[in-house]
Amino acid sequence: MIIAALLSWLMVGGFITASKRYGWGQTVRADGPESHLAKSGTPTAGGVGFVLAMLIVWLGYRVAGFATDPREALIVLAALGMGLIGLVDDVLKIRSRMRGSGKKELLAREKFPLQFLVGLAFAYFAAPLASHDLGLNLGRVAETILFTLVMIGSVNAFNFTDGLDGLLAGVSLIILLPLLVLSPAAALLAGALLGFLWFNAHPARVFMGDMGSHAIGALIAGAYILYADVWLLPVAAIIPVVEVLSVVMQVAYFRRTGGKRIFRMTPIHHHFELVGIPETQVTMRFWIVTAVGTAAAWWLLGGRP
Repeated sequence: MIIAALLSWLMVGGFITASKRYGWGQTVRADGPESHLAKSGTPTAGGVGFVLAMLIVWLGYRVAGFATDPREALIVLAALGMGLIGLVDDVLKIRSRMRGSGKKELLAREKFPLQFLVGLAFAYFAAPLASHDLGLNLGRVAETILFTLVMIGSVNAFNFTDGLDGLLAGVSLIILLPLLVLSPAAALLAGALLGFLWFNAHPARVFMGDMGSHAIGALIAGAYILYADVWLLPVAAIIPVVEVLSVVMQVAYFRRTGGKRIFRMTPIHHHFELVGIPETQVTMRFWIVTAVGTAAAWWLLGGRP
């Protein structure tokens, strides 16, 4: 974990230097909070650095004869598969901004089929290995379908949570804490996130991007399915769940009412900013809610670490 943190710190720092040299900056939404306009040009896709750091250390750990549990390989492969989908999105966004033209990002109809394939592959192999500590044992087919949907939902929920300095990295670290003694992959991601958070804390010098958020969502979903229980994931990950629900509710209400909105802006962290709550306060309060949710999830599991 310490090695992952240090390597992530070095790689993310190097990524920031390269980003500034080549102009891989983020374009900020014009309709967003006014305080975010100053962030325009901040390097994005910093998740590339910490995902690579995690992967390199995990491979070294594996070659050394550790992390031989098949669950570990399954979790890492799911995170890498989803991360690569996010990387394509990151590259398209950066190229479009730099050239002022071209394909801006992966469309939902392009992204979801790819996520489905990765999620299905994970679910097929995860079903016979999954934990059932709450006694809710489904059949193989039902579990495969459930795990596929959970994997896809988690990736997109964590992606929507990435929007404030330090928000997703901090939320993810808290959700991962109970898994540190159970899964080397979870521990390595936590360490890599610490290295990334050094630069992503407010005021952020780098943004995470889709590769990072996709890999995080996949790894956390996989770890909770295989080491805890799938039903506890939405309890621990209450903030990502609320974030994605706020978007779904906003879009549905907007279409149904012909343009009216429930929230000033979604995902919901931007709504709180627009009603006057400082960004750092929103982030800290979301961390607190996540800590309560994660504690509740593991209490429901029986208090096991």
